[in-house]
Amino acid sequence: MGYFGWYDPTYVLVIIGVIICLIASANVNSTFSRYSRVRSASGMTGAEVAARILSMQGLNNVRIEHIDGNLTDHFDLSTNTVRLSDSVYGAQSIAAAGVAAHECGHAIQYARGYVPLNIRTALVPVANFGSAISWPLIVIGLILGAGYQTMHGTVAGALIIAGIWCFAAAVLFQIVTLPVEFNASRRALKELEKDSLLTGHENGMARRVLTAAALTYVAGALSAILQLLRIILITRDDR
Repeated sequence: MGYFGWYDPTYVLVIIGVIICLIASANVNSTFSRYSRVRSASGMTGAEVAARILSMQGLNNVRIEHIDGNLTDHFDLSTNTVRLSDSVYGAQSIAAAGVAAHECGHAIQYARGYVPLNIRTALVPVANFGSAISWPLIVIGLILGAGYQTMHGTVAGALIIAGIWCFAAAVLFQIVTLPVEFNASRRALKELEKDSLLTGHENGMARRVLTAAALTYVAGALSAILQLLRIILITRDDR
């Protein structure tokens, strides 16, 4: 209400974040679609590429499973399983090889005790809790602060600050995710080249796919930072 009637200028930060994420999403979808139509010279499917990389790394205890959906590929630490989507598991494309290798990169990180991955894993419950509780704390704090002063105002301020810290934990998770994703892609490209799973020219195509995918995480982190900035702006005492 204090922001020029019903208008809240901090929504500009939200809009900027949404635009960044939409651009990144459109870029990864178009890049993946483009190279999904390019068959690799080896003719290996995504599942076969993953199996070869894991075998070369001595990770025969890592399972490879098919999962429904498009670009739902991930590595499940709890079951030590690489899960590949419809467009990757049985596909013989450059894009499929790149994505499969990327998920194997996470499996290698886990097996080698990659520190940023361990930190991100430890932050998962904290980030989930922070995301769920941050806004309720902030809203309750703002409501209390609007109607009461002194002791109630202090409680309101404490709730708001707690909410901001909870949201900051979720933002930290997004930031820690960045080195994990970029490192997995570097490992993927190294394995693809080392075992000649893709040719030099094909590796360049796979690199474009993985770079586009990594940029979605960058966009997510930037969006989260902008949202945190917005929360700070709308809860400051002199708003």
